[in-house]
Amino acid sequence: MKFTPKTLDFSISPYTGLTRKSWLEAGTYLLNGIFQHIRSFDDPVVMPRTETAITYPHSPDALWEVKAEYFEGLARSFFLAAPLLHEDPDLTICGYSIRDYYKTHVLRSCTKGDPLCVGFYEELHQMLGYSDPTRAFQQTVETCALVICLWVCREEIWDTYTQTERDTIAQFLTGFAHGNTVPQNWRLFNMLDMAFLHMEGYPIDEEIMMDHAQTILHYYAGDGWYRDGHSFDYYSCWAFQVYAPIWNVWYGYEHAPYIAQKFEEYSNALMKTYPNFFDRDGFTNMWGRSNIYRNASTSAFDGNLMLRHPLVDPGLARRICSGSLLQFLSREDFLCDGVATLGFYGPFPPLVQGYSCAESPLWMGKAFLCLHFPEDHPFWTAVEHNGSWETLTEKETQVTTLDGPALCFSNHQANGETILRTGKVVKSSEWIHDMWNYSKLCFNTKYPWESAPAPDVEAQQYVLHDPLFHTNARANVTFWHGERNQVLYRRQFFDYTLSRETHSTQAINLADFVVPYGILRADKLRLYRCPVSLTLGAYGFPDNMTTIQHREKGNAKAIVLKGHDFTGREKQLAMTIYDGWEELSLLHSENTNPDSKRSIVVYAKTTRRKQYGYGPYILISQVITKESLEDFTEEEIFPIESISYTDPQARGGYGPVTIVLRDGSTRIIDFEGIEGKMEL
Repeated sequence: MKFTPKTLDFSISPYTGLTRKSWLEAGTYLLNGIFQHIRSFDDPVVMPRTETAITYPHSPDALWEVKAEYFEGLARSFFLAAPLLHEDPDLTICGYSIRDYYKTHVLRSCTKGDPLCVGFYEELHQMLGYSDPTRAFQQTVETCALVICLWVCREEIWDTYTQTERDTIAQFLTGFAHGNTVPQNWRLFNMLDMAFLHMEGYPIDEEIMMDHAQTILHYYAGDGWYRDGHSFDYYSCWAFQVYAPIWNVWYGYEHAPYIAQKFEEYSNALMKTYPNFFDRDGFTNMWGRSNIYRNASTSAFDGNLMLRHPLVDPGLARRICSGSLLQFLSREDFLCDGVATLGFYGPFPPLVQGYSCAESPLWMGKAFLCLHFPEDHPFWTAVEHNGSWETLTEKETQVTTLDGPALCFSNHQANGETILRTGKVVKSSEWIHDMWNYSKLCFNTKYPWESAPAPDVEAQQYVLHDPLFHTNARANVTFWHGERNQVLYRRQFFDYTLSRETHSTQAINLADFVVPYGILRADKLRLYRCPVSLTLGAYGFPDNMTTIQHREKGNAKAIVLKGHDFTGREKQLAMTIYDGWEELSLLHSENTNPDSKRSIVVYAKTTRRKQYGYGPYILISQVITKESLEDFTEEEIFPIESISYTDPQARGGYGPVTIVLRDGSTRIIDFEGIEGKMEL
């Protein structure tokens, strides 16, 4: 059953109607779904497991993983419970006193010898026979959630423990705080554990603290984004830009003012453009790993508002937070037996990763930390507004290009969607899952990425088929050049490895630019071996009684899809092909789309048959979408008036390509010089 708020106020929240009371109702709704599975007071927060092939525990004999699942369920559900408990200390859910339950289970999880102890740091190493002294454990992640929640509802739980009980919890935390961690966003978990201990008067190793802090500081890439491992994704927002502000409040402002000032500066840098990362409805884009965390992406707004000098507009922040909350909670398929599914909307195994368990989606509870702001805080009292969406004209598109994290996101007023184009992507060619998360040409807030509908076809990805070796290659590396004269330039390599020269690696130079309803592409092949065939898919389209229309104009071909998504929302997509492509087809699929069981992918195909031959090199295509069944105009489906090439053969082998659009605008595609600025 989807969430239906009881409290609505469209005077203070003209876009969503949601208020602080609405958020409290939403948190209670989610907690009710969780606690209906807890049969007795002694039961841990372990939810029904609907998927066993990917998620952990991978074996009942892996006791360290069993214990990690206990802790993950406890700590992440605490994200929901802590602010509700602080609001209502007598809160009862499914017959359980929430205060008594978490007070008891937090202590038991940290008490050595208790059957529900989730394992001390040294104990976990013993279980593994000290096979890897640098090993880090999932429990480190959850200790950080635990200390945040103990802070949020301090008066209700932490302050009610005896000194001996607090010492027991502190002893447990100390091992993880000072122990090995993963060298990326995980360092922040250790920093917050130590900051909490220090705040409560327990000794910490300040050298370890500062080693982690300076390292986190230098992961910063600019524009508010941190590099996490190699990648850029939402961990920059729901980890770096939430935990660093909390660390400032607990420790940094007083004990490391230079670093704290930088963390505040970087949070404010994110706020300058992050609101434009969401669409007109406040929807979160399905992009990067850990998509099961959903609207946790909005918690960066909460982090900014904790700082001494926050930059974000509270009315805009709440509008996005509430819009993203409704994106998920208003869907019938979001919960399974009352618990958030392992998916983006409903269950969707293609996006699930092996470090997750049935309780992992509860990380979305981080979005509810905004409830620690009191009723009179500007986050709750400011009138909702929609930022730049309110000032864009009818078919205007606002483009934000950030070279540091290699992100380009466009806000399309014509359809209300936000499209993300990314670079600086390096993934193993064996990890198709990572390529879905990071290597799509475009990520769209209203068209979540589709997994492979066929071996040689992908949505929003090129697939290169080699008929000699019967292989299909996808782009696992995306270099970034940046935007020039309203055109974004990137390069993708297929099956890229360091052991092979780039000139001996199949590649394609990417050039694309916005049109009112989407993106127009004019990419250039960079092949060294033929014959090959190449396909390019549009977004995956939810197939719920879809109508299909084929169109032609001159040498251009188009396929138009009209239908509805799982929720009944009207959808329309058109893909058009011009020069370089030979055919346009469509593929029906099942269980590859996050929104609907059945889906359709429109795709283009071309073949290069000669080992060496002069072109054609340029591949021109367009994908446009809208959230209505009102027909696209012919000008929108076939937007190009003329294409002019520099070379007399008109194949795009060299020189600028000039594309004149029917609206009178011109785009010049010129790949010259991009070789000198290719960034990873």
